[in-house]
Amino acid sequence: MAEITFQNVLDHLLDSKKDIPQNHLGYYSDLDPKSLRLFLDVWKSVKPDRKLLLLDKLLTHLESDTLVAYEDIGRALLSDADANIRARAIGLLAESNDPKLVDPLINIFLNDADLAPRVEAATLLGEFVLLGELEELNTPLQREIEDALISVIRREDNPSLRRKALESLGYSSREEMINVIETAYQRADPAWVASALKAMGRSHDNTWNDSVISRLLDDDPKIRFAAAEAAGELGITEAAPIMLQMLEDEEEDDDVTAAAIWSLSQIGGEDARIYILNLLENTEDEDTIEFLEDALENLDFNEDLNKFDILSLDEDDLDLDEIDDFEEDEEK
Repeated sequence: MAEITFQNVLDHLLDSKKDIPQNHLGYYSDLDPKSLRLFLDVWKSVKPDRKLLLLDKLLTHLESDTLVAYEDIGRALLSDADANIRARAIGLLAESNDPKLVDPLINIFLNDADLAPRVEAATLLGEFVLLGELEELNTPLQREIEDALISVIRREDNPSLRRKALESLGYSSREEMINVIETAYQRADPAWVASALKAMGRSHDNTWNDSVISRLLDDDPKIRFAAAEAAGELGITEAAPIMLQMLEDEEEDDDVTAAAIWSLSQIGGEDARIYILNLLENTEDEDTIEFLEDALENLDFNEDLNKFDILSLDEDDLDLDEIDDFEEDEEK
């Protein structure tokens, strides 16, 4: 069988009558400058629907394969004439931490003529805010992003874009975020409440615990979903029994159920482990099995991490008398 070349892959892309095979997707990863030029030359002749099909396949592949990177294509298509392509191009940059992307993303977020690219840009800008909080992005650049997001929340007319900006700002530790989140949380619109809860979870600020817990049994599934996710992000141990109660409801929304299970894997505890193991023993659906196995791995990881945090405490942080008492009890 003849070896496939990138030119073969591009020739195949031009043929709209053929599906795009899975084994072609890897060839679009990590393109060198010459290959990128070849791709862009061919791209001009690809039909619009075919372009979207390829990008959707690349986005799906990016989620499942940690070894591929489509940043070269993503960057090149940020200025494409088609808004749907621009939006998908931003999605291809989801794993990037390159600060050079900040300015073009802010430009799209503030000035693009279409909503879809602006929403995607808002999402990715949130990841850069997180990098700033982790001290992996310089402070002036983080501030520029936050100012852009805040400006849209305060002045933009489109509610969905404003909510997406709020969610991305959730990562920020700026003082005014408390008021911004609280204002959104107090709205009557469930969509705003859900976005506020998402921002609470991303803040990793446990002052929001009571607000999150109070919404776990809300009548609106969007709010229950966001509250369950936030409870896991914040590691609220008091939320675990409530979520186990939610999971006993056979009519619960599937997305809410998945969010509650994953949050339990973040919070930990023997009850959570028993529940997930019981579900695993009583299902034959392959996708569900994979999800539950991932949840168990996540539970193990978080519990190991908590043990490591305790063991890595400085001697000055520990109450040595309490440790001595514990060791004596263990010996008995």
